[in-house]
Parts: sequence; structure tokens; C-alpha cells
Amino acid sequence: MEFNDKQIEILNVAERLFAEEGFDGTSVRDIAKKANINVAMISYYFGSKEKLLEALVIHRIGTMKLRLENLLQEDSTPIEKIEKLVAYYINQINTNRSIYQILHFELSTKKREINTDAFTEVKKNNLKIMESIVKEGQLQGIFQPNINIALLSPTIIGSLIYFHMNKPLYVDLFDLKTDEAYENYIETTLTQHIQKTIKALLLYEN
Repeated sequence: MEFNDKQIEILNVAERLFAEEGFDGTSVRDIAKKANINVAMISYYFGSKEKLLEALVIHRIGTMKLRLENLLQEDSTPIEKIEKLVAYYINQINTNRSIYQILHFELSTKKREINTDAFTEVKKNNLKIMESIVKEGQLQGIFQPNINIALLSPTIIGSLIYFHMNKPLYVDLFDLKTDEAYENYIETTLTQHIQKTIKALLLYEN
């Protein structure tokens, strides 16, 4: 799904407000006011606040799709591609975690109808790219033949979400006194740990 510059501007404003005020705490009027547009323009482009949320998630995940497609074409080893893929996933979810939290809350509570078909299609597309990288490694005899590729994504994302859910524990354990220290730990140590975990699932045992 392609968005024009005005739509992207509206999505960026909505993203900030959703993150700060929550989905229920943000009205279409709030978004229109911050974006300096008429409320009717949001209805014209997106139809409703729920549809705007769907579009926002697709927009963010779409950038991930482009990065993965470029990664697939890189002249690098399957192991290097997997390491970069893990880093991309963690960066994507971590950077946009407020939106993912809102989406998953909406899906779990079922307070209103959120259409996830397009969201699911983009995720399937990303999974196909991951499969291509793994199969490339299998053809080269680097990766094991029997790998449940569909479970690699939840292994990556689940580790990050668990870390966030237990932030007070890990802040205390690793002496992460500032938000900067916390975010840096995710980008370095946690990312490296998850990369090693995924490679351990893919590579032949020594």
C-alpha cells in the first residue's frame, strides 16, 4: 500500500498522539488539529480512526519489507543476512513499540473491529523473505534442513517484548540508570544475544 506525502504527515501526527495519549485518548479532531488539516480530510483518506491505525501499522511494517528485500539482494553470506535481519526486526519493533502495543491491545480486548488482513499479508511477505534467506543457507549446507522458519519471528520479537515487560528487573540487574543506557543495551547486548540464539537454531551443532 502506497501513501502520499499528506497521508504520511497525518500518520506521523497520529502516531505521536497515539503514543502520548493512547488510542482511546486521541480523537480524530486532535489529529486534525495537530496536523493543521480539516477533519474531513482524515475521513477522506482513511475513513475512521480504526482504519487510520491499520494504515499506520501497514506503513511502519512496509518500511521493514523494503529493508528485507534489499537485504535479500545483498552480496553477503546467509549468516550475515540473518544477523542483519534480527537487528532489523528488533529495531523496527523497538522504535515503534507504542504502536504495536496499541494494536495488540485492540486485538486482544476486541473493543472494536480492527481489520488485520492487510497487516497479516505484509507479515506473510516478510516471512517469505526470511524463508528465502534460510533456504539460501540450507542450499549452501550452512543451515540445518529441518527448521521451523515460521517460529523464528516470534522467537526474536518475543524476547524483546519479554525484556520490555520486565523493564524494572533488567534496569536493576544491568544497572541501566537512564533511558539512553536502556535503549543502548537493547541495540547492542540484547540484539547480539538474540542473534546468537537464532544462529544456534539454524546452524549445525558442533
